[in-house]
Amino acid sequence: MRERPCKVLVVGATSAIAEAVARRYASRGDALVLAGRDPVRLAAIADDLRVRGASEAHVAVVDAAHVEEHAAFVDETWRRFGPFDVVLIAHGTLPDQKACEASVERTLAELDVNLRGTVSLLTLLSNRMEERRSGTIGVITSVAGDRGRQSNYVYGAAKGGVSIFLEGLRHRLASAGVKVVDIKPGFVDTPMTSSFAKGPLWATPARVAVDIERALDRGTAELYTPWFWRGIMLIVRMLPNAVFHRTHL
Repeated sequence: MRERPCKVLVVGATSAIAEAVARRYASRGDALVLAGRDPVRLAAIADDLRVRGASEAHVAVVDAAHVEEHAAFVDETWRRFGPFDVVLIAHGTLPDQKACEASVERTLAELDVNLRGTVSLLTLLSNRMEERRSGTIGVITSVAGDRGRQSNYVYGAAKGGVSIFLEGLRHRLASAGVKVVDIKPGFVDTPMTSSFAKGPLWATPARVAVDIERALDRGTAELYTPWFWRGIMLIVRMLPNAVFHRTHL
């Protein structure tokens, strides 16, 4: 039996995957802090998590795109509710690739949320974890970051950049005993992907949440979820350019 509940900070807690992961921690009796832009939605999720067994469920407001506010957010959240055993960063947007191609401003705005905002939060939070010399940091990236593809290369560039950042962060924090987990979901049926046609490769948030919980518990360096995406992306990465450029991926 654990001596105390695990303290978990979830940034981007209104996303479907993040909420599914939070429910699993709640069922274990853990204490959660839910961070995001929408305090009303966050409060509703917190209420639900208490019913599901969370020992605590608090709300903190932060916008990933407003990097100038991140230091104050981390300071206040850590002071009030920390130190945290697990930090999960799950915020993000799915850009309209064609709209980004037509607009530099739109492209940079998407990179601000999906790359710059994530790196900002990671830098601040990893310093806290390093000082404590324990804990686990998990970040939801994407299989889209494994190779640039015409269908979503703005999104893929942001997620790929975060994955490289996480690789270096993992190397840096290894001696401090802090685990860094790169979580790479494939196709997940969420409100963000509601307009997409679904097929056999699609998973539910609840399904990938099981894998994410296990990876965070173990401190797994890199998680593809569901598992078969590791093989799929290995093939995609290995395709020679002459072949790859004839595909419509």
